[in-house]
Amino acid sequence: MKITAVRTHILQASLSHPFACARAWCDMRTAMLVEIETDQGLVGWGECCGPARITAAVVETITPWLIGEDPLRIECLWQMVYGRLRDHGQKGVVIQGLSGIDVALWDIMGKRFGVPVYQLLGGAQRTQVGSYATGLYRREAGDPIRYLAEEASNYVAEGFPAVKLRVGFGEYEDAAVTRAVREAIGPRITLMVDANHAYDSVAAIRLGRMIEQYDIGWFEEPVSPEDINGYRAVKSAIAIPIAGGECEFTRFGFRNLFNSHALDIVQPDTCAAGGLTECKKIADMADAFGKRYNPHVWGTGVAIAASLQLLAVLPPHAHPSLRPTAPILEFDRTEHPIRQAILVEPIEHVRGVVRVPDGPGLGIEVDRKALTRFAVR
Repeated sequence: MKITAVRTHILQASLSHPFACARAWCDMRTAMLVEIETDQGLVGWGECCGPARITAAVVETITPWLIGEDPLRIECLWQMVYGRLRDHGQKGVVIQGLSGIDVALWDIMGKRFGVPVYQLLGGAQRTQVGSYATGLYRREAGDPIRYLAEEASNYVAEGFPAVKLRVGFGEYEDAAVTRAVREAIGPRITLMVDANHAYDSVAAIRLGRMIEQYDIGWFEEPVSPEDINGYRAVKSAIAIPIAGGECEFTRFGFRNLFNSHALDIVQPDTCAAGGLTECKKIADMADAFGKRYNPHVWGTGVAIAASLQLLAVLPPHAHPSLRPTAPILEFDRTEHPIRQAILVEPIEHVRGVVRVPDGPGLGIEVDRKALTRFAVR
């Protein structure tokens, strides 16, 4: 079997209501899908987390190296591409582009052998995954204490056992909003906060000490991803577990994070950190270092499916144990017109639980009409 074509699909959709994290406003959602075709008619799908036009350019640069290659030689192809681009991109958009290609190759392999990807990765520890609701962004109008508390309550009513709140808007405002959300959802629902690396260590520590009393599940990206010493300072100063890693890449980058003891919870993005090939290695390293692994997920149904295939095989966070803590899926609940429309059968949750697709490959079918509808002209 040989690769005959590699295609990129840049997608875009405007939002009816813009929202903001601590770093920027978002008024549209974009996506970049990778389609790989073989001479046996098998097609694999992947997704690149990152700026769509730039990751598309990366994939198009790599494409000539893939034509004529055996798509089942996934590890060999990963090493070949990484080796050729090592001098130019050990992190960032180069690895994001490689990630989408890698996911598509795993999709082809699963379809070739008629099994879900998780079977090829070692077999499922679980066939359904708990999830948490990602949302609680700022809006253009209204009182965030009121609308965020209401939004969080709605997620709990849907059955989510955990929600994640965006912070990074000033320590005192963040503390007030955190208190309001905690009071709205009650003591039994897990509450995480995410600063999107908007603070330095001084501000992050101040905020952490102010919100410790609200039983925070983790404090995500409290400082910039380059500031490893800042991560360590925050981790040593507060009792809240520290999470991060969505802006880190490959096992080499995570090796440095693990050796620095800067994090309690690592969050590689399957469609950014190196694909399924690399993220399985990162997960094995996390297990060896005793770190929890909960992937970052911010994309369409293709990215969700890829993350679920990996989540199916990850070991529990504490084992052996009668009641081990399982890794969980980040389930984005913000407006994203492309996310579910791109799949013939959308991936949904039932009371906060998401079934791992069990069809061949990623277990999904891409809706080509949606590709046309959202395509950037």
